[in-house]
Amino acid sequence: MAVTPLIRPLQSDRKAPPPLRPRAAAVLPSLRSLGAIATLLVVGMAAVLTLAARPAFAQPAPTDCPPLLRHTFNSLQTGERHSLCEYRGKVLLIVNTASFCGYTQQYEGLEALYRKHRDRGLVVLGFPANDFAQEPGSNKEIAEFCRTTYGIQFPLFEKASAGKLPANPLYAELIRRSGQAPQWNFHKYLVDRSGNRVQSFGSAVAPEQREFVRALESLLADKPAG
Repeated sequence: MAVTPLIRPLQSDRKAPPPLRPRAAAVLPSLRSLGAIATLLVVGMAAVLTLAARPAFAQPAPTDCPPLLRHTFNSLQTGERHSLCEYRGKVLLIVNTASFCGYTQQYEGLEALYRKHRDRGLVVLGFPANDFAQEPGSNKEIAEFCRTTYGIQFPLFEKASAGKLPANPLYAELIRRSGQAPQWNFHKYLVDRSGNRVQSFGSAVAPEQREFVRALESLLADKPAG
């Protein structure tokens, strides 16, 4: 007669405890959410700091500033940002310059005009450009060259394209209004006090040339509006 055992054998198929991985997977979404929140906080703080540090020149242009002058550029001499609206009501002589050009000596004539007529409202604005492969230096090198070689005091701005596309926004507008793009370095644009009328003079026209001086004198003779 068979005897039924009182003790059951150990079950070999007993279920093991659940692995930890599903539990970790359940926690990951929460960690991701926390990471996303942290990222948003960092981005938001950066935006706040940027707005707080934004200087006055980033404010909207004055309502009496001509559209032609509603541009800002970094000064070559100081690195500070300047709005061309600072020069509204002035006669502007705008020139694309280069340090290694056959016309580079025109710096001397431009500076002489500036010193002679600035009290009458003339401002010379220089825009170094490497459009014709004759201004390869850095902004610092260009500034030093202009200071030590010609004693330049008129405003110069950091190097940018003037005669070739894409031209800086001021030059794009000068080209559109005058119908003439610079064909070489030291092309000159004269802008009247209203900021509306633009005259164009080629590189070969020296600052002291009679034709050019006559046009400049005519603009200086016009009194500022108001």
